[in-house]
Amino acid sequence: MWAYNSVFYQIYPIGFCGAPYANDGICVSRILKIGEWADYLKELGVDAILLNPIFASDNHGYDTRDFRTIDCRLGTNKDFADVCRILHEHDIRIVLDGVFNHVGRGFWAFRDVQEKKWDSPYKDWFHISFDGNSCYNDGFWYEGWEGHYELVKLNLQNSTVTDYLLDCVRGWIEEFDIDGLRLDVAYSLDHNFMRSLRHFTNELKPDFALIGEVLFGDYNLIANDEMLHSCTNYECYKGIYSSFNSMNMFEIAHSLHRQYGPDPWCIYRGKHLMNFVDNHDVTRLASILTNKEHIRPAYGLLMGMPGIPCLYYGSEWGEEGTKAPDNDYALRPCFDTPKPNELTEFIEKLIAIRQSSDGLCNGNYRNVVLTNHQLIFERASEKERILVAINASSDHYTAYHGDLNGTATELLSGNAITLNGQFDMAPYSVNYLKF
Repeated sequence: MWAYNSVFYQIYPIGFCGAPYANDGICVSRILKIGEWADYLKELGVDAILLNPIFASDNHGYDTRDFRTIDCRLGTNKDFADVCRILHEHDIRIVLDGVFNHVGRGFWAFRDVQEKKWDSPYKDWFHISFDGNSCYNDGFWYEGWEGHYELVKLNLQNSTVTDYLLDCVRGWIEEFDIDGLRLDVAYSLDHNFMRSLRHFTNELKPDFALIGEVLFGDYNLIANDEMLHSCTNYECYKGIYSSFNSMNMFEIAHSLHRQYGPDPWCIYRGKHLMNFVDNHDVTRLASILTNKEHIRPAYGLLMGMPGIPCLYYGSEWGEEGTKAPDNDYALRPCFDTPKPNELTEFIEKLIAIRQSSDGLCNGNYRNVVLTNHQLIFERASEKERILVAINASSDHYTAYHGDLNGTATELLSGNAITLNGQFDMAPYSVNYLKF
């Protein structure tokens, strides 16, 4: 699966393109801006782009009106087809947000139910009771996603609904040649639907990637050979920033060992979960870290650990943004142009190292040196062995271990070094040692 060796770049298009929050019905070709960033993304080194909702919606994109039409605030289907062509010409694959658990109140089939009630042929597309009423006084009750009644839950046990959704996916592949889907709230989706989607997309495009949004629980339940190829690794997302903020590298080391370590009970060996330090739903890394000096080692950890790294637009130059109690506007800004700086250059080096490393993309995981402030772990495949060394401390540190022996290349600097059972780590440093 191509995604296992990729570095993703996530964009929330409605915010990124400067579209109004509420659908104003005015068609503006804002989505072309993504294509204008293709040269920058190519230089950064990412080879896949993850786009949050782009289809017609009431407001934020997750309240879909029409799965077959690009949101008018972003442009037309032709505009997006042009963007996909440009990205593919830059060797960047495209993964769209598949919002299949729920739709908006403006969704065409739900509007038909509002109008015709019992007589609507679409009443069984949703979880509806005509014995009650909604908070919008529709004359019937319906299930909303997790109590959010602007998000109308679809009945994914209705074959007519799932056939419709699969046909929409077929259209996206045929019209835009997309390469995969990120399944919104995959933890809420019907498992049979995900099995059907996997089989369906395998037939249409054998290397089509399916990545689920999962916040908790056992990722094996949906990231497996029958359903999805991968899912979001929220356990390690929390572990990364929390380890630096509490100066306790044992937290992230425990999670990584629990997930990928050599012991028989480690639960995700061989899987490639999607890793991130921020996204469109959480406070940005530069805002959540209490010490900004930890930004670089956090990205060093992200690019060195098992899984699929995903960057969130703007954070590669240290953009800040704090999640508000009632909205995510600050997390989803519009930037006129990229603003690369020294942090961007550093991340570009990390990406280049990872993209050329079988050990970092596919290697096993093993903790080597672990203290409150330092972590050295091994990523080893049949082709190569790499030690990733992270120092969260403001002080120099000398690590001692029997594995720190031999001649190695420090990949960030390109320098060859000889180790004799010890390794000197600079303050707030990241080192990738290839033996």
